[in-house]
Amino acid sequence: MLDVVFSHSYYYKFDPKQWKNKTPYPPLGTIYAASYLRENNYKVGLFDANLLDDPQTIAPYLAKHQPSTFVLYDDGFNYLTKMCLTTMREAAFKMIKIAKKQNCKVIVCSSDSTDHFEKYLDQGADFVIQGEGEITLKELLDALKTNEDTSEIKALIYKEDDQIIKNSKRPVLRNLDELPLPAWDLINMNAYKAIWASGGNAFTLNIATTRGCPFKCNWCAKPIYGNRYNSHSPEYITKHIKFLSETYDVNRFWMCDDIFGLKPNWVQNFNLELKKENLSISYYIQSRVDLLLKEDTIDALAESGLEEVWVGAESGSQAILDAMDKETTVEQIYEATRLLKAKAIRVAFFIQFGYFNETKADILKTIGMIKELLPDNIGVSVSYPLPGTKFYDMVKDDLQLKANWTDSDDLAMLFKGTYSSKFYKKLQRYVHKEYRISQGIDNLKQLNLSKTKSILKLAYYVPSAFVDKWQLKSMTP
Repeated sequence: MLDVVFSHSYYYKFDPKQWKNKTPYPPLGTIYAASYLRENNYKVGLFDANLLDDPQTIAPYLAKHQPSTFVLYDDGFNYLTKMCLTTMREAAFKMIKIAKKQNCKVIVCSSDSTDHFEKYLDQGADFVIQGEGEITLKELLDALKTNEDTSEIKALIYKEDDQIIKNSKRPVLRNLDELPLPAWDLINMNAYKAIWASGGNAFTLNIATTRGCPFKCNWCAKPIYGNRYNSHSPEYITKHIKFLSETYDVNRFWMCDDIFGLKPNWVQNFNLELKKENLSISYYIQSRVDLLLKEDTIDALAESGLEEVWVGAESGSQAILDAMDKETTVEQIYEATRLLKAKAIRVAFFIQFGYFNETKADILKTIGMIKELLPDNIGVSVSYPLPGTKFYDMVKDDLQLKANWTDSDDLAMLFKGTYSSKFYKKLQRYVHKEYRISQGIDNLKQLNLSKTKSILKLAYYVPSAFVDKWQLKSMTP
């Protein structure tokens, strides 16, 4: 028997775009919480939903292990969970009901439940934990074990006499090195490796070096780790990498922080620690263009094994960046891209269309920037309002019919923007085609024979993009 069974509500197979990529990551936040409880003498198990396709399959697992508590603890490091997709919410509700039928106390900690706690309580959850959950979860389980009062435990939301009670929020954990390494042994690593191999991808594991983000982009939700920025030490992260390398033969990592290496000299010290341990790794990160331009940051990143950086470029229009409270400039996007490419570091852009009051001129500036800078990859989406953001407050009166996407490829406009959802879906396809055309032409000019396929595909992309452009014009008001 187990004291606690952990699970989460992200099913890759319910998100066709992500499943097609064949690059699933284990639920890092979940196994951090499981490890913390295990260190505090709880017997824990994990029902990992990532690679499954039916929430009902949890029933025999719970019947076998008979836990007193079921904890639905989503991976707060995975940006997909912050999107609060409706398919995953429905899966969570099914798992809650199954656990209640087996007489489990049900506790939920996730971005979606933090934003929509009343929905989870209505579905049978006994407690919702707001934000970062390890400490609160341990205090709650200790109290339940001894039948103590839970009214003073910070960050809890629950019902009492049909009234929702919200306890005060808990300050985020400052010293992250207090946490034990995640419970990687609960993960079926071979199953993940097989999926990556089936897609022809080099196996990669996810590591979080930080929690939170101090910047205030007004569309970015931070329901779990908030606006405070706290960092593991370079020594802790190097120890974590060494463990994963020696135990699972993994040397490629996705540093899944909102922003990697913000703390002064962290990247430089991380590079030194890797050298001390004679660790040779490759990794990729998310960052901001302004941070990459500080001092010798790019040099240290390159030396420590950085392979690729995804930057929140968002737009080639300074007016849009300013409206987003992004606090970066188009000039910085250009300069950071140039410096990264000079160090043979791949650079990829997150692009966001559909922001409030966007104009055709803003769109054209963004397309022009992509074609000129030729990043190594792009991810194109539309503005997605989430609770707790200034952007959400600006458009919430328009969110009556639909407030969340079904999956990460939904791309529906949830508020009244400049153009329709149909326009932006077509725009996304058009931008990708224009990007591929620019890549193909560049490879042709350089006679890059290793990219022959890119050149040959011009025969498809050129006429197809022309048709898309014509159709977009017909949709313009």
